[in-house]
Amino acid sequence: MAAELTAHQLIEKHRPVLDQALEAVRTRAYWSPHPEHPKAYGEHGSLSMAEGKAAFDALLGTRLDLGQPGTDDWVGGETSPYGIELGTTYPHPDVDVLLPAMRAGLRAWRDAGAETRAVVCVEILARISARTHEFAHAVMHTSGQAFMMAFQAGGPHAQDRGLEAVAYAYAEQVRTPDTAEWTKPQGKRDPLALTKRFTPVGRGVALVIGCNTFPTWNGYPGLFASLATGNALLVKPHPRAVLPLALTVQVAREVLAEAGFDPNLVALAAERPGEGIAKTLALRPEIKIIDYTGSTSFGDWLETHARQAQVYTEKAGVNTVVVDSTDDYKGMLANLAFSLSLYSGQMCTTPQNLLIPRDGITTDAGPKSYEEVVADLSASVAGLLGDDARANALLGALVNPDVRARLEAAPGLGEVALPSREISNPEFPDAVVRTPVIVKLDGAKPDAEAVYLEECFGPVSFAVAVDSAPDALELLRRTVRDKGAMTVGAYTTSDEFAEAVAEVCLEECAQLSLNLTGGVYVNQTAAFSDFHGSGGNPAANAALCDGAFVANRFRVVEVRREG
Repeated sequence: MAAELTAHQLIEKHRPVLDQALEAVRTRAYWSPHPEHPKAYGEHGSLSMAEGKAAFDALLGTRLDLGQPGTDDWVGGETSPYGIELGTTYPHPDVDVLLPAMRAGLRAWRDAGAETRAVVCVEILARISARTHEFAHAVMHTSGQAFMMAFQAGGPHAQDRGLEAVAYAYAEQVRTPDTAEWTKPQGKRDPLALTKRFTPVGRGVALVIGCNTFPTWNGYPGLFASLATGNALLVKPHPRAVLPLALTVQVAREVLAEAGFDPNLVALAAERPGEGIAKTLALRPEIKIIDYTGSTSFGDWLETHARQAQVYTEKAGVNTVVVDSTDDYKGMLANLAFSLSLYSGQMCTTPQNLLIPRDGITTDAGPKSYEEVVADLSASVAGLLGDDARANALLGALVNPDVRARLEAAPGLGEVALPSREISNPEFPDAVVRTPVIVKLDGAKPDAEAVYLEECFGPVSFAVAVDSAPDALELLRRTVRDKGAMTVGAYTTSDEFAEAVAEVCLEECAQLSLNLTGGVYVNQTAAFSDFHGSGGNPAANAALCDGAFVANRFRVVEVRREG
């Protein structure tokens, strides 16, 4: 196919955005090229809210033919957590045909250079951004997120994370110059002279194994990091959340073809029910990079067995908040209530354990006992979710039966401070919507420790009574060291205690948020500024996004010659 987009055109169009992304990464200041408000779309070629919904509806019950080689079947079976049968089917790969076809375009992609690859990736993101409303419905009806969260987290925030990865990838690749003239003096003899050429070379075919809860937000960093560093990309979505990543592959293939590259550099690997194709793909010799978000057990399996690949994992952790004292008691309660409720706690960053001294805490509202803190937090959550319409907008739907089972089993783990209640969704009567449960536990009891030191993913949190604030720090340290954490939060009016919490997090390599009482929450991070995870504790071996996340996706190959 003749190129419809030249490298020069793409550089002229997207280099300013790439430069702004590089500057944002350098300064860590707020910046985003992707609007967060739904009304910002509908002009300049982007889909409006109604057009996005119509585009999503038009996909239901259809075959999404990506035109990729090696298709031996059509598979599907997604059911929305809101009760809708999507009915969309996708190509199932014969990997013995597909993987060689994907490698065929690697030479041209490598030779294009870091800048061209970067702006091609930015063009892919720009086209996805124009379809944000369509993608929002796809994310909503595969993850169970409420619409506004699916729109923001699955749209602009995911796109930001993808662009951030492109910026880091570009910066790492151009750290070494393309060429160098090397001259070494030899005294009275003629100097030694070499011309050296340095080429970033991707590892080969990268595999992205998608997750159910955040298919784009968690998928885009690895996806764009691998593509921008010169690799081909095979996307294996979670079987319950295929559509958002299938649409992403569709857009990427279109852009690659129009830019004169082999569209088979990006392909989809959807699976039959129960097939477990991820294990098969992960061990293929062609697969050189793997990005995975999901359970600890499979993440550990990948790290142990996929020895031919560079493996990046985000697994389970036990997120902890230490409550020592506060000068904004009401603000603390409101902030924690929102953090526990957002998306029904189905975020890898949602707090699980709230460590509270059994003798209570000091606050601007006077001293508060452990019992009072737990009761007041429970009342704050109940008040936040008291209106069913607002509750639906915050909670979304439970993503799968496993989350529901954990929630229903939670009352058997300890004394319930806040029971969960069922909420009906008038628009989607089959949606399973539940408010969070808060369970009280005594941190000194061994049987309680067995409960709160395991991740309980979903709308379940534990108010753990500890002997003192220093004891809370020791429990925090042990939790992060042994179980990992994507986030840590703390509330204190003591500078000394704040430093002590920070020291624990520095030593155990966990991201810390202190005294959040306003509109920023411990379970939210901003691209270009915040790191998601650290890669330094058992919850994840990579951080979104730092230099380490991109630098080992390529190697620099040197060709030197005399003269």
